Amino acid sequence: MSDSALTPSVSRLPFRAAVPFWLSLFMLPLVLSGAVIGGVWALVPIIATWGVFATLDAALGLDTDNIDPQTKDSALYWHKMITMIWLPLQFLMIFGLIWYIPRADHLGPIEIYLVTVGMGVLSGTVGIVYAHELMHQKNKLERWLGDILMCMALYGHFRSEHLLVHHRHVGTPRDPVTARYNESFWRFYPRVLKQSLLSSFRAERDMLARKTLPWWHISNPFWRYGMLQLFFILLAFALGGWLGALVFVLQALAAIFQLELVNYVEHYGLTRKYLGDGKYEHVKPRHSWNASQKASNWLLINLQRHSDHHYKPDRRFPLLQTYGEDEAPQLPYGYPVMTFFALFPRKWRAMMNPRVTAWRERYYPEIDDWSAYNKARHGL
Repeated sequence: MSDSALTPSVSRLPFRAAVPFWLSLFMLPLVLSGAVIGGVWALVPIIATWGVFATLDAALGLDTDNIDPQTKDSALYWHKMITMIWLPLQFLMIFGLIWYIPRADHLGPIEIYLVTVGMGVLSGTVGIVYAHELMHQKNKLERWLGDILMCMALYGHFRSEHLLVHHRHVGTPRDPVTARYNESFWRFYPRVLKQSLLSSFRAERDMLARKTLPWWHISNPFWRYGMLQLFFILLAFALGGWLGALVFVLQALAAIFQLELVNYVEHYGLTRKYLGDGKYEHVKPRHSWNASQKASNWLLINLQRHSDHHYKPDRRFPLLQTYGEDEAPQLPYGYPVMTFFALFPRKWRAMMNPRVTAWRERYYPEIDDWSAYNKARHGL
């Protein structure tokens, strides 16, 4: 970790400490301008989110400073507030545009599609990332806000999958979200869509069974996910008719696509050591790819400090620690660039497979034959 750890001694960190993470608010007027002005402006949210932040990463470099992880929760007021206020802002933006688009004569089919993708960038790049932060909290209000944000992307089951499956089984064959070595994103994507839905449902079913309750019991959160998602679709139809419902569904699909692109990058090729009898070593920082690019960590509220998130999943985003190469594998670029390269399997493998090989040699030099080892892990 960085030696320049920040150790605040105040009861509340000042607003200026959280300001960089509030940059996501600029997404709102960008998406709105794309719909109101039309034309090439419909491309601005897409280009700005990934292109501009990739450029800023190159210009601003790395952020290796760490806030003291023992900082009290009460000191993080301004950091927490951005995740709390995002839901109503996103709701107003998406459903306001769903009402507006069918009545906007200046928008052609291509412009409507681009504005819809821009909405998906809003709900995926920001909304889902904030939902991820919220669902990890013990506070019921925050967890509810996380559920609502995920259901606005028609991916409510993500909380069950993420908390009950991914964090428990990351880096093992039991985790659908851990991208396998040599697996392209285009094979990963359909696989994870199916397997994460099934594994999350099974996890909730098994939890209910341990309480001697059937899967259809009202306490199964899948009822909540389904009702919220149905409500949003019906609201979109009420505001914008069939076009409004289609826009809502397409923005959700765009958000899901971005989520799974990031999931693909975060653990590609990394595995936890198999100890036998179905057991694996404890999760360590080396089981997630770490990235310290400054600007994209601002946009993604430190999501790229993923090594620490899995090592200490109860830490709020400002307290996540970044690691050096001696403790965690490092991505060569931030998520905006890495997710772009993930779309091109040949380029991705050329960039990442040597890094996975170096990771294996560094942390597991005792494993000579990884093909045989992986068969043993899978029980083959």
